[in-house]
Amino acid sequence: MTATIPPFLAACRRQPVPYTPLWIMRQAGRYLPEYRRVRSQAEFTTLLRSPELAAEVTLQPLRRFPLDAAILFSDIMTPLQGMGVSLSFEPGPVVHEPIRTDASVDALSQLVPERDVPFVLESIRLVRAGLPAGVPLIGFAGAPFTLLCYLVCGRPSKEFGAARSFLYSNPAAAERLIDRLADAMSAYLRAQAAAGAQALMLFESWAGLLAPPQFERFALRGVRRAVAGLREAGVPLIYYVNQGSALMECVADLDLDVIGVDWRSPLGTVRRKLGPGKAVQGNLDPAALFASPEDLRRHAGRVLDEAGGAPGHIFNLGHGIWPETDPDAVARLIDYVHERSSRQDGTGAVAP
Repeated sequence: MTATIPPFLAACRRQPVPYTPLWIMRQAGRYLPEYRRVRSQAEFTTLLRSPELAAEVTLQPLRRFPLDAAILFSDIMTPLQGMGVSLSFEPGPVVHEPIRTDASVDALSQLVPERDVPFVLESIRLVRAGLPAGVPLIGFAGAPFTLLCYLVCGRPSKEFGAARSFLYSNPAAAERLIDRLADAMSAYLRAQAAAGAQALMLFESWAGLLAPPQFERFALRGVRRAVAGLREAGVPLIYYVNQGSALMECVADLDLDVIGVDWRSPLGTVRRKLGPGKAVQGNLDPAALFASPEDLRRHAGRVLDEAGGAPGHIFNLGHGIWPETDPDAVARLIDYVHERSSRQDGTGAVAP
């Protein structure tokens, strides 16, 4: 590995690394007392729209832990406000006028990131200026189907029944909505890369609710369309599918570098389904951070073992870190993964 390539970016490219790089979904957030202090003085939407505050929150975990990547503090719903969607956080996102008709799909504005979300781009520039040397910044967006779920249902739901039935009752409108969202997220991510993001990630929180045919028709339609114009950005592309263990064969041919994996399927199984052309990210159960230090090491070791010796593994949780998590457990996890995986033979294989 070239010394100038950070381990996270090298792993995204399936290149050998000196140790397994690690970052944590939602690593900037409510489990950190320093985040809670900032949050006590500012509303959530204020944090999102203030570049200085968003940059501060993004950088907080990097000051505490030797993480291998930062991820921008933002929200997947933020660009939708730039498309004319009226929403609030209560605390989850609430869309005031759900989109369920052809007319409401047509009413969505085209997203122009420099005009509609300039604060996100300025946050990226501030974070890049403040990051430790060699730590890349990940930009992100919501995947089109996941955004459709919130837009159609209007608020979070366990089943997102209104959104899933919309796919069946009005598939043409659903496809048009997916396409509009895909184009917007592609523009949004390109702008993030231009501002300084060194990797780009699509979060698919709810496609695991779909049967494979609907996943192929709607969710992957949006992902393929969104990423079609992102290769020119020249940065690694990551796709995370929550509850997506049954869908791994469907994503194997996507033009992406990394597939994020939840904890419901061993990484070894996932890697066999994806083949050698994809790196994997994950997949410790967030609940494992509540185990004893000895058991936490055992659970993390199992993830490293399942990832195997081939290059292309980024250690992460299988979902976002829980607010109740002890930061000391995070520190123990990072130290163990780095130490255990650093005993390598130069090819990326982890020694027992």
